[in-house]
Amino acid sequence: MDFEFTQEQQQFADALRRWIDKDYSFETRKKIMHSETGVSAEAWNTLVELGMTALPVPEEQGGFNGSAVDMLLVMKELGRGLLIEPYLATVTGAHFLKLAGGQESLLEQVAGGELKLACALGEKQSRYDLFDIATRASRDGSGYSLSGAKCVVIHGGQADRLIVSARTGGGQRDTDGISLFVVDANAGGVERRDYRTIDGQRAADIVFSNAPAQLLGTEGQGWDVLDAGADYAATLLCAEAVGIMEALNAATLEYLKTRQQFGVPIGKFQALQHRMAEMFMQYQQASSLATLAAVKVSSDDVIERRRTVSAAKARVGQSGRYVGQQAVQLHGGMGVTDELAAAHLFKRLAMIEQTLGDVDYHLARFASQPGFATS
Repeated sequence: MDFEFTQEQQQFADALRRWIDKDYSFETRKKIMHSETGVSAEAWNTLVELGMTALPVPEEQGGFNGSAVDMLLVMKELGRGLLIEPYLATVTGAHFLKLAGGQESLLEQVAGGELKLACALGEKQSRYDLFDIATRASRDGSGYSLSGAKCVVIHGGQADRLIVSARTGGGQRDTDGISLFVVDANAGGVERRDYRTIDGQRAADIVFSNAPAQLLGTEGQGWDVLDAGADYAATLLCAEAVGIMEALNAATLEYLKTRQQFGVPIGKFQALQHRMAEMFMQYQQASSLATLAAVKVSSDDVIERRRTVSAAKARVGQSGRYVGQQAVQLHGGMGVTDELAAAHLFKRLAMIEQTLGDVDYHLARFASQPGFATS
């Protein structure tokens, strides 16, 4: 398979990298992270100006109709720069709108940067099983009303609209009877508790009390959209993690070149060179599978999509853990301090592994797909 990127794709990524290097430094990020809002309006506006919000939106709604491979390059750069803006949440929500159809007006607002989205899918009992839904929706006149609670909604406190999964039928763990809704985050009956997570991102716990909601797609048949949307988000997370691993490897190599012991740089020691070589191999393996997932995530073959995304998420989780642990150890005690970027990069890798399924979950999901050979 040809993994070469086009000139246009690379130029797009280079423009984003130049902005991050110039205006979104590690120190700038820390100031944003500790600010009252935890995000930067200026950074968001720059992402809009660079065309990042328009990238995944269809051309008919003012976007560039970018593929998951296009998004792979963007997310790698955002991972390398440790961006904490609500970009991933918004483009994931936009993908749900595209999959469900009939949301052209909202997609136009996303493309123009006027609308931020978040996906309220997880509940306290569901763990990684997104079909385990206790939140319920019932008809209310010409619309619906939602009641229930969602937890750890990434950038839920910064969103203008929420993509919410709720049950309109079936049992709590059935895939049948699941519906998706668009909810105004500022509507009556929506209560949000915003907080900062350990990796510097923002999340919110959200309670719905007869909140007005607009049906997204077909009632009771939302599972296929939910499953495909979650795979898309997992693919973007894999790409982000690859960018983080690239940054960690570069930072560790630079440290080994400058830190001296016995009068020579510690990078001269063969044992440490072997560890850096292994870190690079782990990064390359993760990068290859993340790219493959980006190619296959839009496949009409659902089994192939699930298998490839789970293989990538499992490999990225394993590689991220190895690269992060080695980077911290090779930096010595400094590797866990708040002043060093390595610690923040490792925290983000740890959170990515735990989002939308950890290594064990995706290994089991991979093995459960039809056609997997057990012997």
